[in-house]
Amino acid sequence: MNVLAVGAHPDDIEISCAGTLTKLVKSGHSVTLCHVSTGDKGHYEIPPEQLIGIRAVEAQEAAAVIGVPVISLGLKDGEIYSEQEETRLLFVELIRKVKPDIVITHADNDYMPDHNAVSKLVFDSTFLASLPAIITESPTIKRVPALFYMDNLSGMDFQPTLYVDVSEQFETKLEMLSKHQSQLVWLKEHDGVDILDFVHTLGKMRGIQAGCKYAEGFIQRMVWARNNTVRLPV
Repeated sequence: MNVLAVGAHPDDIEISCAGTLTKLVKSGHSVTLCHVSTGDKGHYEIPPEQLIGIRAVEAQEAAAVIGVPVISLGLKDGEIYSEQEETRLLFVELIRKVKPDIVITHADNDYMPDHNAVSKLVFDSTFLASLPAIITESPTIKRVPALFYMDNLSGMDFQPTLYVDVSEQFETKLEMLSKHQSQLVWLKEHDGVDILDFVHTLGKMRGIQAGCKYAEGFIQRMVWARNNTVRLPV
């Protein structure tokens, strides 16, 4: 199975579904990570051009923990617009290049504009990538992939239709997230937000719901013409 996880910023994927991705890799499935933005505005003190390089290294180090490739689409924080043709074509080419059976991304009601724009762009592009009249570098995909929305940071207004037991993979999830030190330190010092504690708390809550120690929650987007017979192979 070929799985593509698309997050708006470096660290979004690690926060919401790194345990599941670890489980998929260990089961022999192919996993690719994609960060849409460079994360250039994710700090109050480090200037954007310097931060881009820092976050790119952190993203590569996080992906290396489970040995998977990571792609950046190179957009800027706050500048991800779902109706821009150029941006839509970037996403279409991503889907065609990776050829996923399953795509995991943000839900469409997440807490910030970049996440919501990415959700719509993924929904749109996974369909558009199958249309031959839309021209990009790579050929069209043969079937619209299954689409899963990953949990948000606090679990608000998100009712999973699928739980994945990540109890055995939770330490690896934390190791991947810990590579994003520019964000963990900044958010804790400036905003009093402990992301690792958030992840522990939500993981335990989903675990209580699922009947295990730690779990990650997902919602499958069930609409006609998608590969809805495909399930997360975990």
